[in-house]
Amino acid sequence: MAEIAIRNVTKTYGKTTIMQGVNLTIHNGEFVVILGPSGCGKSTLLRLIAGLEEITAGEIAIAGQVVNDLEPRERGCAMVFQNYALYPHMTVAENVGYALKVAGVPKAERMARVAETAKSVGLADFLDRKPGQLSGGQRQRVAMARAIIREPKVFLFDEPLSNLDAKLRVQMRHEIRRIHNQIKATSVFVTHDQHEGMTLADRLVVMNKGTIEQVGTPAEIYDRPASLYVAGFIGSPAMNFLPGQYSAARRAVVLEGGAVIGLPGDPGASDGQFVQLGIRPEHVALRAPGHGMIDARLEIVEDLGASRLWNLRIEDIPFSLITEARAHPPVGATTGLVLDLRHAHLFDGATGKRMETTLGALRAVPAQ
Repeated sequence: MAEIAIRNVTKTYGKTTIMQGVNLTIHNGEFVVILGPSGCGKSTLLRLIAGLEEITAGEIAIAGQVVNDLEPRERGCAMVFQNYALYPHMTVAENVGYALKVAGVPKAERMARVAETAKSVGLADFLDRKPGQLSGGQRQRVAMARAIIREPKVFLFDEPLSNLDAKLRVQMRHEIRRIHNQIKATSVFVTHDQHEGMTLADRLVVMNKGTIEQVGTPAEIYDRPASLYVAGFIGSPAMNFLPGQYSAARRAVVLEGGAVIGLPGDPGASDGQFVQLGIRPEHVALRAPGHGMIDARLEIVEDLGASRLWNLRIEDIPFSLITEARAHPPVGATTGLVLDLRHAHLFDGATGKRMETTLGALRAVPAQ
């Protein structure tokens, strides 16, 4: 078993707190992606698990054993780095088998395991080459093979795909997930790329400023973000936010310019409370001006191939929607919008935390 238990972990550098009171359990065989922007603490957390950084307070246990005082080599983890960290003077076979050589594994057994591992990641024909003779994707496979051959309890990935081009990143995502499904080791993957997180993870851990904002499956986090931060970070294009005041008498969100968006249920807000109504671009439909819930002014249309991204403004608020329609009115024209409130989200404007428990069951109400 290789469950990872992170208990009230804090990390400081001098007087600067990088991470504060983090708690997280990663289950045996699970693929967890830690997601967040640069500086949020995700790589620091990974390095604390690996033993490459010292914990200031709290503890980390792997397979039931507290590892705070263990050296990295004693923790049963294998790490795949962003820069591959290969030995340039060694061949692929020598790089992959180096840990076994250090461990004193006999040469015949070592070479057999190298050949088997190289085959599993598609490197069987490249064993005699050196890293400088390989593409970026091949070098990343060597780094993965070097980790796999150690048969670790835990795989740690520190933004391993960020140096690859877009097409190769997609291929390597599939490869990493395939290998995980094959070897079933507990895996922790750090990235700032939400596409990597959504496609790889059994569970996502969204971090912000050294704390965990939300933990859940990709679907849970996409469909029910716990905060404005999570809602704005997850999803491409990003979620739309309409700030306003809640009117209990109207049972509606009233925008600053006076536009009213009626809600067909009680979201639990108090009268006059500052709120943010969130809705994703794919949950907005077009209508003729004056025939939707609200009107917006078109600013620019981006052609995405199978669909179009319309960038608009409601009053002075940026707003976007996705449609398959190719024809569109001229820039500056007004169009009507209907918001599918079954997929809407309401957030406390002061704290940024998700408020409502009922909006997911509501139905859109056209303007009267």
